[in-house]
Amino acid sequence: MSEEVEQRLLKQIAQLQSEMRELKGIKEGTIPTYQFSKITHNILKKLVSIKKSLDNSVFDEWFRFDMKIDNETTLMFENLIEDNYKLIESYSEEDLKVNFIIPILNKVHFKSYENEFRDYYELSLRYETKDFIFNGTTDFAVSKGLVESEEPYFFIQEFKKGQQEGYPESQLLAELISAVEINKWEDIKGAYIIGSLWFFVVLRKLDNNKYQYFVSKKFDSMRIDDLERIYQNLLYIKQEIIKIVKD
Repeated sequence: MSEEVEQRLLKQIAQLQSEMRELKGIKEGTIPTYQFSKITHNILKKLVSIKKSLDNSVFDEWFRFDMKIDNETTLMFENLIEDNYKLIESYSEEDLKVNFIIPILNKVHFKSYENEFRDYYELSLRYETKDFIFNGTTDFAVSKGLVESEEPYFFIQEFKKGQQEGYPESQLLAELISAVEINKWEDIKGAYIIGSLWFFVVLRKLDNNKYQYFVSKKFDSMRIDDLERIYQNLLYIKQEIIKIVKD
């Protein structure tokens, strides 16, 4: 056995041992706690019943939302792409967030004093059952409450440059499950980002500890048409939150 193969096997064994420790909990008799940042799909499936649906008609109304984009906004997006396309795949999570993601979110402007909601970065979130606890901080959330979060409406997860660095889909799903249960809702929306690619997600609660989720086609934010569509998808969420608050 070559040294390279041996090192790879040792790394895989260490990862499996780490996952087993997480599944068993830190101490015998305590409720196991899982950090959002470390949740894999395998761990999530051991804790809840969750299944992906391939029926993307759930996105039809959302993605048909059409608000005219003015020339100033289009120019801003074109400049954003021009300034970042050569580097975006090499950005760290923070580089990607500051240089590219935040300008888009600021343009949407997820803040309303009138309706008392705003955007939160690094929002603490905790959901506890008799069998497990989800805990940690979310990358981005829009929530009721101006001074502190009272009811989370929408999440964006990971701002990662590549899947190998984490599990953005499963981490987002854990956050959405937590929010659905905390809010006592039947469904909730979110998105996750891998480098330049955006994926929108809908999670539905079917029964106790049973969920279904939908993942959209990918949108490449380095393409102006896709970036404008991403922007409109986020504007839809903003309008939906305003409606939820008023109702």
